Amino acid sequence: MFRRYPALLTGTLKKTGLVGKCVGRKCEDKLMHRLLGTLLVLGYLVFPASAMQDPDRLARVAGDALYWHMNNGRTRPVFEALPKGGDIHNHLRGAIYAETWLEWAAEDGLCADMYVPALRFDDGRGCDANGWITAADALRDEGSRRALINALSTRSYVPTNGWSGHNQFFATFARINAKAERLGDQLAAVAQRAGKQNILYLELMETVVLPQLFPLVNDVEMTGDPIKDYQALLNSPFGQQLDTLTEYVQTQLREAEVRKRAILNCDTDRPKVGCDVTIRFLHQVVREFEPAVVYAQMILGWSVMETTPEVVGLNLVAPEDGYIALRDYSLHMRMLDQLYTNRSHQNISLHAGELTLGIVRPRQLRFHIREAIEIGHAKRIGHGVAIDYEDNHLQLLEKMVEDGILVEINLTSNDVILGVAGANHPITLYRDMEVPYTISTDDEGVSRIDLTHEYIRLAQTYDVPYFELRHVSRNSLTYSFLDGESLWESDVCVSDLEGTTGASAACEAFLTESEKATLQWKLEQKFKDFEATLKIPEQRRNSFN
Repeated sequence: MFRRYPALLTGTLKKTGLVGKCVGRKCEDKLMHRLLGTLLVLGYLVFPASAMQDPDRLARVAGDALYWHMNNGRTRPVFEALPKGGDIHNHLRGAIYAETWLEWAAEDGLCADMYVPALRFDDGRGCDANGWITAADALRDEGSRRALINALSTRSYVPTNGWSGHNQFFATFARINAKAERLGDQLAAVAQRAGKQNILYLELMETVVLPQLFPLVNDVEMTGDPIKDYQALLNSPFGQQLDTLTEYVQTQLREAEVRKRAILNCDTDRPKVGCDVTIRFLHQVVREFEPAVVYAQMILGWSVMETTPEVVGLNLVAPEDGYIALRDYSLHMRMLDQLYTNRSHQNISLHAGELTLGIVRPRQLRFHIREAIEIGHAKRIGHGVAIDYEDNHLQLLEKMVEDGILVEINLTSNDVILGVAGANHPITLYRDMEVPYTISTDDEGVSRIDLTHEYIRLAQTYDVPYFELRHVSRNSLTYSFLDGESLWESDVCVSDLEGTTGASAACEAFLTESEKATLQWKLEQKFKDFEATLKIPEQRRNSFN
């Protein structure tokens, strides 16, 4: 079709200003997609009714409309409506906004230490006995409220000598305190926010048990041999309490779910949009402790994953450049290998390569991602910023492609913590090498963002075409740890997606057996609705044109 009307196309390209903005075959494809939408708007092209229903054509036109909205002051609404499979790199504690923590602290009688500032529990003597004020007073006082919000997040943060974005980001977590009963409130808050953004799924990292472990492992002598140390921990008071600790985690999650559903009115005739968001958990291991505590957390995680359907995987957290995290990095990978190889295969996603030159010495940039994959059995890599510092990094990238190891990209977090952004971010390398990736938030409350913000940042910074944005959204479910086979493994369901009659009996049977495929099917229906309705609006004239 394009070859038949060269003069028309040349003239239209000049009118729209699309000529000269890109070169190369990839750019030609993008140019044609955008041109098609422009021609439709200008009225140059008319299609028969059958062509108007073509899914690929509808998607191309929707992509053109998406970028038109982005370039004409309508970015947020259209990207908020963009269907997003899930956010699969999301720390629950870091996802809550500072204002919410402060409001809960005021309601629950906590204190505000304005010297830090931070939220603190009342030790029974009253807040003023420690030189603090009540959280309720801090909430009412504008200066105290402002200082606490800034201290519990990166809002208004400006780097100073001796205090970086890295320092500010990680310092926030020690300043947050809330009653354990607020876990359900946290779930309600993030679910409702996700629902408002057309997000179907959240995979939340959370540490439910930690302080209880210290007295149980204090007397355990660790040898550095994961097999011997595993037996030593099982023979310790920790091992004797393992079932009780596992049941405690299950109880906390169960009660939190009940609380979340009550807050969101999920069991009424007027449920809030957050009720439609599926939530699963990753057992979060804090790695900045001595080996006995870290290994005990991992063992507990295995017990929880083996018995608790809501907990679908495990991750290690805390600054990767911390003293113990660096010192014991390879030991932690061997601990994971011991449990994965000798106990049971479980889903593992690891923070690896959340580093850059200047944060650590060069030698500490060369192996973290590789060991996470080859020893730690990571199915997904969180951040992966240091990939181009890894020894033989091209071979490692090829392995990620071959083995289907996804990288979870957190653009704002990497910018704030590591100072890595734009052309310096390895997302350009991952994309070029066709490593599967998705976009996630990391700690949206601390960073003052949401997933919509990250999709906008991806599109605006890297000029990612609509088809790739859609693929990124799909990846978040395809590589999620939801139970069951992927929708894309079913030829019959893929065929049904191309039709207009819905799922066949054979496809329905497949969906019934797969929680993952069911959610993927729902995402595809949302994309169909999005692409069928998103158009470039009729342009209004004003006094300036």
